[in-house]
Amino acid sequence: MKKIFAKILGGLIIIIFILQFNVMVYADEITDLQNQQASNAEKLQDAEDQKEQVTQEKSEALKQVEAIESEIADYESQINELDTKISDLNNQITDAENKINQKQEDYDNQQELLEKRLVATYEAGETSFLDVLLSSKSLTDLISNYYMISEVAEADMNLMQSIENEKKEIEDAKATLEQSKQELDSSKSEKESMSVQLQSAKEEKNAYVAQLSSEEQDLQQQIDELAEANKSIDAEIQQKQAEMQKKLEEYKNASSSSSSSSGFSGSSSSGTSTGGGAVSSSGFIYPVPSAYSRITTYMYYSSGQYHGAVDFGSAGINGQPVYAVADGIVYTAKALTTSYGNYIIILHDNGLYTLYAHGQAGSIRVSEGQRVTQGQQIMNVGSTGNSTGPHLHFEVRTSPGLYDNRVNPVNYLP
Repeated sequence: MKKIFAKILGGLIIIIFILQFNVMVYADEITDLQNQQASNAEKLQDAEDQKEQVTQEKSEALKQVEAIESEIADYESQINELDTKISDLNNQITDAENKINQKQEDYDNQQELLEKRLVATYEAGETSFLDVLLSSKSLTDLISNYYMISEVAEADMNLMQSIENEKKEIEDAKATLEQSKQELDSSKSEKESMSVQLQSAKEEKNAYVAQLSSEEQDLQQQIDELAEANKSIDAEIQQKQAEMQKKLEEYKNASSSSSSSSGFSGSSSSGTSTGGGAVSSSGFIYPVPSAYSRITTYMYYSSGQYHGAVDFGSAGINGQPVYAVADGIVYTAKALTTSYGNYIIILHDNGLYTLYAHGQAGSIRVSEGQRVTQGQQIMNVGSTGNSTGPHLHFEVRTSPGLYDNRVNPVNYLP
């Protein structure tokens, strides 16, 4: 019995020792794992810190690019103003020169006439106005001669005064001309100086762009191309501004007359519409079908760069119809190989402009100057121009519809 008990006790001691050893081993393993976990956490934190630092550095580079872009825009704006001023001054100089030439011609004619009068007076010898009066044979003749003498004297006085006036006007015009030429020279010098600063800012910007990642550089290139395209669009809009505004007024007047005669007014600003679903309080619908109306990019890219538009890029959107968000006139409908690709600008009855970009090749269904109605299909969603994938780039602009007039489309959509 004692032997059995001893065996059992020995077995228990061995089991306890084994269990204790295993616990120690497990504890060591757990400690190792905990240490490894702590080490990994430390490495992860280092990686996060490094990532944050890299992101911050990129953000700083992008901020520098944006700041310089703002300077470039200011320089370009000032240069455009100077170009306008130079053009106006050139017109003023041309007008002044034409005026001087005309006044000089009038002056020469008047001077010639005065000289003829002096010659005629000289050739008449000693005959004076008094001689003419004394030669009168009757009272009627006297009155007639007196009237004639008065008219001649007044004509001579007017002629001399006219010559003096012409001479003064010529001198004034020449002074104005000289002032305009000096101002023109000053404006040209200022433009040259501004152009040097602009070039310097562009070189500085390129230096910062070189520091960006390839993805950010692609994005920056896209932004630059869009900015260049918008300059051309701005120039086109300014050229056609009066023409399109006149056409819009004609449509409004025609619509008003039609509504008055039929006893009802135009489209409602609430409810539903064909195309992009519900109508917002601003009178706009979505420019794409409701199922694809999720906005994938807002006014700023994820990098912090200014976008100035919203993108609709849900899965399956390629080839979907693009709708006019409200009634209006097609301002521009063009197909580019860069920047906006296939794009359309519409001037709406409320004075706002909308821009639709990257449409499918060959899908534009409207033409410049055409009247469109809310919900009317104008093209299809695509990926033309500077685009990384199928989506609709959508802008809203206030009058006069230029690049700097872009506002947040979210404020106008349902």
